[in-house]
Amino acid sequence: MAKMSIIDIDPKGKRVLVRVDFNVPLDADRNITDDSRITAALPTIDYLLERGAKVILVSHLGRPKGGPDPSLDMAPVAARLAELVTAKVTKANAVVGPEVEALVAAMKPGEIVLLENSRFEKGEEKNDPELSKQLAALCDLYVNDAFGAAHRAHATTEGVTRFVSPAVAGFLLQKEIEILGDALLRDPKRPLVSVLGGAKVADKLGVIDSLLTVSDTLIIGGGMSYTFLKAQGYEIGKSLLDAEKVAYCADVLRKAEETGTKLLLPVDIVIADEFAATANTKVVPADAIPADWMGLDIGPLSRGLFCDAVKSAGTVFWNGPMGVFEMEPFARGTYALAQALAESGAVTIIGGGDSAAAIRQMGFADKMTHISTGGGASLEYVEQGTLPCVEALTDR
Repeated sequence: MAKMSIIDIDPKGKRVLVRVDFNVPLDADRNITDDSRITAALPTIDYLLERGAKVILVSHLGRPKGGPDPSLDMAPVAARLAELVTAKVTKANAVVGPEVEALVAAMKPGEIVLLENSRFEKGEEKNDPELSKQLAALCDLYVNDAFGAAHRAHATTEGVTRFVSPAVAGFLLQKEIEILGDALLRDPKRPLVSVLGGAKVADKLGVIDSLLTVSDTLIIGGGMSYTFLKAQGYEIGKSLLDAEKVAYCADVLRKAEETGTKLLLPVDIVIADEFAATANTKVVPADAIPADWMGLDIGPLSRGLFCDAVKSAGTVFWNGPMGVFEMEPFARGTYALAQALAESGAVTIIGGGDSAAAIRQMGFADKMTHISTGGGASLEYVEQGTLPCVEALTDR
């Protein structure tokens, strides 16, 4: 990559501010239910500690409304981090200010200070230059290792880079950019099969356009496929419909034909008479959904069609489930696809979000080449070919 990375700096004795993505899920008792975002940052943290840096970590957690929220402070994260590293971990009670400055001044090489939830500061999401300056004053070097937040130009991700130099990529951010950039967009092992699912077409317009250009085969399943079926003139009953995007879907179908990109849609659908795990279900052809039923998963013929395409791929990019996988009767399409990816021998890239959750839940995570740590960020990268917070880093 053309940006400086962590291996280009000498952090010995330096105060290094690292933007991590510790936005982990918490249960009702504030226990962390999945610490994979913390463990994903450990190579960068350990690298800095081993080289005698003073490591200052900052992350957001959840969506606090307009200021500090005790239910979203970083205490559970600090406790888990302390179990995962040998270094001393001190949690600050603020993001910036005199208390933080005193903690940082007292740090010894090989120690960690974890700042409070960055979104407790109103200036974070506004990318406030004043907050960015205060953050920059805490450090000598800046490392961004928060790919999951790299599509948002906030004070801790983009603003701070204007006041501290160099600003470099951590190992996780670098890996994400290299895999999504080189292995997917610039030089994929062919054939490239892209699979898009999930709910809304509107959320993925730019991604569809981008993947249509680079893919040999584009598979569309999940909730968004019903708008494409509608664009073909099919009755879709009470299935999810992005009514304003029917014309766009018709345009995509036409473009695919013109460019020779194979576009696969479901040929049969698992339908239900209500949105519930206990609903009555049946399998019907994609053009025969009754008016008062809804599609909630791809059918067995579609599973076979999609899985065959994946098995012959050189590279597979997947974002979005094939059905309502949270309900057992409608999880078979997603499961079949996950299994096909696991058995494919292709370079398999999972674009974060629900697909990543499904892959982990179904036990196939260790069979994938790469599971992105950022759903929204990975989609924006696929769409734009870069991200605001990557652009903000120092050129090599």
